[in-house]
Amino acid sequence: MASQEELFAAVDALLEGEPQLPPPEERKRLREAAGVTQARLAQVLQTTTQTVKNWDTGRSEPRPPRRQAYLRLLEGWAAKYPNTTPDASPASPPEPEPVPRTSTTNTPRRPADVPQQTTPAPPAVSPPSAGARRVVSAKQASTSHRPAAKKVAQPALDQRFPHGPLGVLGGDGMVYCPGGVVLDCPATTIAQLVEWTLQDSGIGAARLNRNGKDADPLVVLTASAAVKLGLPERLEGPEARRSLRLPEDHPVVRQIARAKWKLTQRGFGPWPRIYRPAKGSERQCVQLAILSWDALDARAWGEAADLHPAELARVLGEFAIRVITPRGSTAVCGLELMTALRPPTRAAKDASGAWVSAPNPGALTAVVDPAPPEAPAEHPVAQGWTGGFLDEEAYQWVRDVDLLSDQECLLPFAVGIDINTAFLAAAARLTVGLGSPVHVDRPSFDKKVPGSWYVDLSHVELDPRLPSPFTSTGERPSGPAWYQTNTVAYAQELGYEVTPVEAFLRYETGAYLDPWHDRLRAAYVATMGDLGVPVGGDVGERAFLEAMEQHKQTDPGLVCVLSAIKSTVKGGIGKLRERPQGRHYRDGERWPALERPTWRPDIRAAVIAKARVNMHRKMLNVAKATGRYPLAVLSDCVVYPSPGPSPLDFLPLTEDGRILPGTFRLGASPGMAKLEGVQEMAWAVDLMEQGYNPARHIKGGDAVMDAGE
Repeated sequence: MASQEELFAAVDALLEGEPQLPPPEERKRLREAAGVTQARLAQVLQTTTQTVKNWDTGRSEPRPPRRQAYLRLLEGWAAKYPNTTPDASPASPPEPEPVPRTSTTNTPRRPADVPQQTTPAPPAVSPPSAGARRVVSAKQASTSHRPAAKKVAQPALDQRFPHGPLGVLGGDGMVYCPGGVVLDCPATTIAQLVEWTLQDSGIGAARLNRNGKDADPLVVLTASAAVKLGLPERLEGPEARRSLRLPEDHPVVRQIARAKWKLTQRGFGPWPRIYRPAKGSERQCVQLAILSWDALDARAWGEAADLHPAELARVLGEFAIRVITPRGSTAVCGLELMTALRPPTRAAKDASGAWVSAPNPGALTAVVDPAPPEAPAEHPVAQGWTGGFLDEEAYQWVRDVDLLSDQECLLPFAVGIDINTAFLAAAARLTVGLGSPVHVDRPSFDKKVPGSWYVDLSHVELDPRLPSPFTSTGERPSGPAWYQTNTVAYAQELGYEVTPVEAFLRYETGAYLDPWHDRLRAAYVATMGDLGVPVGGDVGERAFLEAMEQHKQTDPGLVCVLSAIKSTVKGGIGKLRERPQGRHYRDGERWPALERPTWRPDIRAAVIAKARVNMHRKMLNVAKATGRYPLAVLSDCVVYPSPGPSPLDFLPLTEDGRILPGTFRLGASPGMAKLEGVQEMAWAVDLMEQGYNPARHIKGGDAVMDAGE
């Protein structure tokens, strides 16, 4: 144990050089006024952080020799930071002046160059511990015209992670966390950064399910921070760009290995995960993201990568608190969220009463190969299969120009409407198979059994001005084919007899995606509300349309969050059928994605089939009510000829002026519709005559939508 003199010397060093930061109650007020964290004080006095927390709250008192050293420290701080406002509430301390950076400790502080936020979003965690406080700058204080963000339900504070789920490391050595907290990071290498993150940063997030695991702390590196830590600002050379990782002989990779840390099989790429094998239930893992290596894809995150670190921390923190701590692309986040909400295993007692790992009911617990018609053609089970394949994909359909009437061509506008997160809406209360498929000959169709059915639907007669609900091209089937349960059930709903020849069915079923749907739906609706878009059944359609015209100007940071949420939905569904990657792959070989329980192309097919059927049902109901038919459909966007520039000009209305239920109801919730774009009718007809899809370009410019994979 250190001598009293050594402790006094360490305390004197603290008194001389620590930066000033805010207060509560005398011991805690003095420590925070000096800008010293509980972890830092524990280090100096050679004790634990929990012991210092007990001293701050009065639950315990220090014993000699720490008692004398602690008293001497408090006396020194009291002389430097007298309490000049004795009547002031500890909850509202005087604002200290910013001071120059004098140390590299884990101390939340206020730098002069942090961009300000007028109306900071709710913090990702409750007020953080020791010395932490929000940072607000002049720029944001001058933008008070922004409406205040609505409160989002915050999780209870987890004392293990007082500084939130993530931090953004700038080139100045500061880590910006959600809620305005700024920490000094002394690390000069990647290995030191990992150690600091796990031991001193207070960054992380609690598990989303009691049977799951806590989220690994995420540290995002700006370009300047990456260079200071020995990384290239960009991955150079064709090999590096193709593999998107550092070579194994790179100094940083060797440095990580020398420090006894490991990289996952993906190596050191834009989203490297650095870890040591877990000790019992204690994980030792840190997730990094390198901004200059395109970790935040602009197609999903918009301009988030260009934000100041403080604002980026707010944006990523909001996504983490509403969805999940980012740990890769939004597609990866979508898939990881499924597992985080429904972990494959749980703790259970065996016959002897010992705790063991057991399958978690309702989850995907084991790797399951698909039935041959459900697999992509390169899958091992599809080799030699000649019986046809399931083709449940999103719509890409354009009406035959010859089927346009003169009255339609004379209308002035083509109006596109888009279904909000159509795949998410389709995932609601969706029963999917949890186990292996069973082959059945001559089965009786049962809409409650998920699976793939070989059935002839070519006899179903529908108006040719509508796309067929049974194919992604919208063309009428020419004979028997494989269909997912939701597609066959819709044929029955339309009043047609279905007689399957064979099927691959799954009798172990469950609503696996329900928690995933519920969390993402809540995140989407809350973010729309924060952007000023009214949410709820009583909101008028015109008020909704007006709000949608302005919502992207409300808070650019939350617009990035909204975009990422939508991309998480589509990407997560697409990941259920991830294809092989790499130029050396050969058909029939297994690829890494096949070894996870969540590689389930049948579940992806069920979601897309239900979304496509939902879209067709709405179009059919519009046609029945108004006699109007779409010009084109692309995934969740449909374009109609219209006498006016608003969806209210062509959608069917009730007597009270609301849109007819069962059609394209306008609103902010998943499954409801919004205006996608307006163009001249002549423009749409010209595209159709050239063989292009107006729904792809209805926004104007080079707008493109994907089908979710």
